[in-house]
Amino acid sequence: MRLYLVRLAPEVTTKSRRTRRRFQDRLVANLDDALAGLGGAHAVRNRWDRIHVEADHPAAAERIALVFGVSSVSHVDARIPADLDRIVEVGHDLYRELVASHPTFAVDARRAGRHPFRSRDVCVRLGAALNPYAVVDLSSPAVTVSVEVRDDEAFLFSGRQDGAGGLPLCTQGKAVCLISGGFDSAVAAWLVLRRGVSLDYVFCNLAGDAYERMVASITKVLAEDWSYGDRPRLHVVDFGPVVDELRARSEPRYWQVVLKRQMYRAAERIAAELAAEAIVTGEVIGQVSSQTLGNLRAIEAAATLPVFRPLLGFDKAWIIERAEAVGTAALSARVREYCAIGPDKPVTHSSPERVAAQERELDPAVLEKAVHERRVLDLRALSPAALVEPYLFIDDVPEGAVVLDCRPAHQYRAWHYPGAELCAPHEVAARMKELSRARTYIVYCEHGVQTAHLAELMQRVGFEAYSFRGGAPRLREWSTTRRGATAPRNARARSGASG
Repeated sequence: MRLYLVRLAPEVTTKSRRTRRRFQDRLVANLDDALAGLGGAHAVRNRWDRIHVEADHPAAAERIALVFGVSSVSHVDARIPADLDRIVEVGHDLYRELVASHPTFAVDARRAGRHPFRSRDVCVRLGAALNPYAVVDLSSPAVTVSVEVRDDEAFLFSGRQDGAGGLPLCTQGKAVCLISGGFDSAVAAWLVLRRGVSLDYVFCNLAGDAYERMVASITKVLAEDWSYGDRPRLHVVDFGPVVDELRARSEPRYWQVVLKRQMYRAAERIAAELAAEAIVTGEVIGQVSSQTLGNLRAIEAAATLPVFRPLLGFDKAWIIERAEAVGTAALSARVREYCAIGPDKPVTHSSPERVAAQERELDPAVLEKAVHERRVLDLRALSPAALVEPYLFIDDVPEGAVVLDCRPAHQYRAWHYPGAELCAPHEVAARMKELSRARTYIVYCEHGVQTAHLAELMQRVGFEAYSFRGGAPRLREWSTTRRGATAPRNARARSGASG
């Protein structure tokens, strides 16, 4: 079992004793949860000024550093009695080769308790023992040998890994985050998690299963890597009927703003069920037409809960850089903007009164039904298979979809779906750069197995693509039964507006 010294984030140590104790107890529980996910044996002990972690997994330090409330972590190379001669002897044997491989070094010592020596004595004696191997540089050493003496023990280590900082998760109540899959909402969620707020995620799906899969993958990163001590869920609300309702009953130039208000209302209804106290969004002033100052004011008027926008003043470059550090950037880069609802001339400065008048034309039962029928995913329980298989297949052909027949030419000539284009799987893969990401793609083969892999590949690079379940025989049967009628849109494969 390796021993690690875990240092507390400064904000934790400055709290009153009672609050600090509560925060540290929570931090210990979160660390325990984080290490349990690695497997192997571990133990977490709260020593007030430091938390001691013993673990046998080689990635323990990296996992500890991801837990909010941790300032830094160091792997202890030696744990010995607090005797000055012994510290110098062990320190010399442990670090002479390390020091010799660098041009400069320094010794840093800290001490708590009563001892017959001072911290400076440790620095002077151990520094002198290591001085033959490199030059001492106290301002910017290439390597630092550290000693912490606490009561009757001394801990020797070299180097430290920075932690996530912030406040321990679940110490600041609960909120819901409107998540869209883009860079912004994921980073906004991370910033609020870092402040100790537990989050559930609300996804108002404006497109199809492929879009849901992308958002589920992004929120799973937040759940798996940054939500230790919590069990976040993704609430998937089919917003297709809501979009249809507002298209039918409100003026086009208000669509984006009214849609955002409907999303706020959905989030607020879910928050009420969860006893959540706020709504978090990734909105940024001036980034799109619905995020002008006037429109943000008009949208927020729909909420009674506080709305937190931690990215309000940041630009896109900073947000993408932060997304890369969080680990969601590569996934978010594949999420296309769903903006078919966007009118040619959207309103850029509305008022709460004008937008409310538009919203009053909508049937509130449509939103209520969508929220009530939402699906809830336990993000940490989702397996890799669960993030792939349920999103690959489709049972009908949405209106306007591009259909690709991936069978051999002789099977295509014998029968193919009306309007389908003959295109072998390897040809589809080669043409991906030419294909429009604004279209929905249905691919089929004889049994639906080969095109399932193709649909997954297309989804991974940002296409809304599905394999027809059951392959060509099932598609032919479906086409025959639907002949003479307009194929209905799949309820979970719609195009809509970006959130």
